Amino acid sequence: MLLLALTGSLSTGKSTVSNLLSRPPYCLPVIDADVLARAVVEPGTPGYKKIVNHFASTTPDLLLPTPVNERDENGSKAGHDKLSHKPGPSSEDRTGRPLNRAALGRRVFGSTPSRQRDRKILNSIVHPAVRWAMARSVIYYYIRGHWAVVLDIPLLYDSHLDIFAPVVLMVAASPEVQMSRLRLRDPHL
Repeated sequence: MLLLALTGSLSTGKSTVSNLLSRPPYCLPVIDADVLARAVVEPGTPGYKKIVNHFASTTPDLLLPTPVNERDENGSKAGHDKLSHKPGPSSEDRTGRPLNRAALGRRVFGSTPSRQRDRKILNSIVHPAVRWAMARSVIYYYIRGHWAVVLDIPLLYDSHLDIFAPVVLMVAASPEVQMSRLRLRDPHL
């Protein structure tokens, strides 16, 4: 099976290329590392539990609030006894409420030594889980008889995953095009 790695900088058109490769005449399965990175930290996963256990005590807004439709008539979390609440992450937090990605980003992105340390810790949780999920996906498509798979990995070289793909497709765009695409996608920037 041929593994084609697709990589490139922010807003260069990687999604456009992966969409082209997933349609006729190519019809190649695409394994998207960004999608897997979100999946491996969904509530209930081992990655989620590790992140909550490590960061919750020092990042109070790590988890998104309980949705209003999951609250009882008094506005409390349904099934939650206020008197039995203990400090630290509750069992519900380790299995239910989604991560607040913005709060986690504020915690790990920056150049201070503590943020760099926290980013390494977060990466040590997420990257192995993504690698395993990618491996399972490759095996799945191999068993299904696909001759090739596209591995959409924005941080291909940073994560040292280039050693697994004999063919690398680098998507590039001019800085002006990148900025234009980025502003269309994220107008708040």
